[in-house]
Amino acid sequence: MTETRWGLVFVIWAAGLGAAAQYGKISVVFHQLPELYPLVGSSISLSVSLVGLMGIVLGIVAGRFVASFGYRRTLVWALWLGAAMSTLQALHLPFGLFLLTRLFEGLSHLGIVVAGPTLMALIAHGKARGVALTIWSTFFGVSFAILNWAGLPLVLAFNTESAGVLALFAAHGAVMAVLALGLGAAMKSVAVPARVEFPDVRALPALHLSIYRSSDKTAAGAGWLFYTCCFVAVLTVLPPFLPDQTRAAIMGAMPLVAIATSMTLGVMLLRVMAAVRVVQLGFMLSACAMVWLWMMPAYWLACLGLAAAFGLVQGASFAVVPQLNGQPQAQAEANGVMSQAGNLGNAIGTPLLVAMIALAGFDGIAITVVLLMIAGCAVHQILAARRV
Repeated sequence: MTETRWGLVFVIWAAGLGAAAQYGKISVVFHQLPELYPLVGSSISLSVSLVGLMGIVLGIVAGRFVASFGYRRTLVWALWLGAAMSTLQALHLPFGLFLLTRLFEGLSHLGIVVAGPTLMALIAHGKARGVALTIWSTFFGVSFAILNWAGLPLVLAFNTESAGVLALFAAHGAVMAVLALGLGAAMKSVAVPARVEFPDVRALPALHLSIYRSSDKTAAGAGWLFYTCCFVAVLTVLPPFLPDQTRAAIMGAMPLVAIATSMTLGVMLLRVMAAVRVVQLGFMLSACAMVWLWMMPAYWLACLGLAAAFGLVQGASFAVVPQLNGQPQAQAEANGVMSQAGNLGNAIGTPLLVAMIALAGFDGIAITVVLLMIAGCAVHQILAARRV
């Protein structure tokens, strides 16, 4: 059996960290951005949402584009595009041009998150594939942790916060360029399938329809929509409900616990269970943990239990794609669905929970999360029944 090239797996994962940082580099300095652009008011929020907009609009098309443009080529050029945009942002562009670079970063992000896991599935073999894709699933949490541990000190090392923010953009651009150079050289020996013809623009509506009719291609994304509606949103709205003395520790631990669960229990379960079943288990445990937190508000162990259950959904969802889709083109299309669903879930989740807080306080959070977790499990069950 061909051996898995773990070094290359981790370099592709590093590209995922760079893609997550396209969100994270703005999130961790969001309160400092008005110093760079003091006259734009609430429009500063567009600096976050424009990246996700590309994933919502173009997620499905991205899967077919990656298959036609080439998996290696897409990943490398997406990294170069991301490097160029971050470097331009470090020049303190006018706000309109800054937003334009964020829009192009959305294309870069989409290329990386569609091509990256598809290439991992090609490089990893046998049971190692589930492990590799579980590693990939941690890229958002790890990237945000690195930005908090290393990015914020870099920002604060400068005389003004605005200069520090620009330095962070420059550092991100440099990292993306190094990754592009490294992967461009390392992946030359990776055997990839022949490129397919990109469909005519007039055929795109039919392409969307054919993909969304496939229970194999939509399964991972369908569940991912419910997960992404909750994970970031819960981390965003939960802090005010926690005690001041433990808030920072709990909120810092939750993403790490999710990653740890994904990399340990999640990996072990994937060796003995189908990925869809692990995802469903994670959804139901998440619902139970949310009920626990509802009955014992602000209890730190219930918070960490919820994060641990989220971790099972997080890791196994990426493993669903190659288990249900044997061909790389189908995997790319399924990863495109996941990207589209993930961006949509992130866009819906926080406003939804904020609205529920206004209606019913913490009870509103608990009820909404429990219902979303049950719905995530149910949608996998419905799609599994269609595959029988």
